[in-house]
Amino acid sequence: MNKPIAITLGDAAGIGPEIIAKAYGQAPELLQGCFVVGDTATLRRAIQLVSAEAIPMPLALLEDASEVFDLPPGCLPLLQVGALPAPPAFGRLDAAAGLLAAQCVVWAAQAALRGDIAALVTAPLNKEALALAGAPYSGFPGHTELLQAQAAAHAGKTLAQMPVRMMLANDELRVVLVSIHVSLRDALDAVTPANVLQTLLITHQSLSAILGRAPRIAVAGVNPHAGEGGLFGREELEIIAPAISQARAQGLQVSGPYAPDTVFMSARSHGGQLSEFDLVVAMYHDQGLIPVKYLGLEQGVNVTLGLPLVRTSPDHGTAFDIAGTGQADASSLLAAIRMARQLSHN
Repeated sequence: MNKPIAITLGDAAGIGPEIIAKAYGQAPELLQGCFVVGDTATLRRAIQLVSAEAIPMPLALLEDASEVFDLPPGCLPLLQVGALPAPPAFGRLDAAAGLLAAQCVVWAAQAALRGDIAALVTAPLNKEALALAGAPYSGFPGHTELLQAQAAAHAGKTLAQMPVRMMLANDELRVVLVSIHVSLRDALDAVTPANVLQTLLITHQSLSAILGRAPRIAVAGVNPHAGEGGLFGREELEIIAPAISQARAQGLQVSGPYAPDTVFMSARSHGGQLSEFDLVVAMYHDQGLIPVKYLGLEQGVNVTLGLPLVRTSPDHGTAFDIAGTGQADASSLLAAIRMARQLSHN
């Protein structure tokens, strides 16, 4: 790598700092060329938490991201962004922690957009803490929307001109969502021919780069049994199928709509058997994410598609219930770092 990868701290009251410290201890070779964007005192607390009887890993404070390549092995590189008066209490909502988490993401996004870093990996932030951080961050439901706004502003575009989608993936299944963090009622309203077609086009372009070939895309219906020919709803007939036809006319390998309770099985790679499809396009958040998370929360990776930068994230939240206990698992963060490396080389 000739450019570093930034790992944002996440919410300082959650498990983000802990899994970062564990990742550096568990996979130092994978973490070479990576650095943390965050807060010194918070990360020192995390290092102490995971060190137990061992000698704590030293922090290496950076003034510039490029310095990470000159560091000796065995240290954790940190670039200080923002400031906390003190590390917040574990597992509690904290406006200052929400603000710092957002500032770290914005710094890393702008660095990626400038071309200073190869990718960013975001440790989990807390959406309620983000809302408590105040304007402008309180206007964003999460990472995806915040990154979309940064990319659009950098390119001089509106949000509508910078459409993004969430892909969640593990070793067995990939899913892309038509809508992300909205209510179920609003998610159903978002199932329009334009949104479904846009999702298919973004998915095709992004997965073609990842796979090195055109992806085989399965599309889930929105109603039970994919509407059963209109008996249980007409969205499949009047919205989803026409969007699939338009995508096929543009050369995409797309099929469906399929019954949403069975389609994920056809896209699952399991036990050495190749799947029929490379991924499923799901109509809303829980429809797509429940099967992926059930198959392996510890290996799941969230990838934002459609951005002019590489961003991955662990497939879990801030886990306030176990923050500070030393129980957090760094596997999903490590998987996100591996994915970021892969994508930044494509």
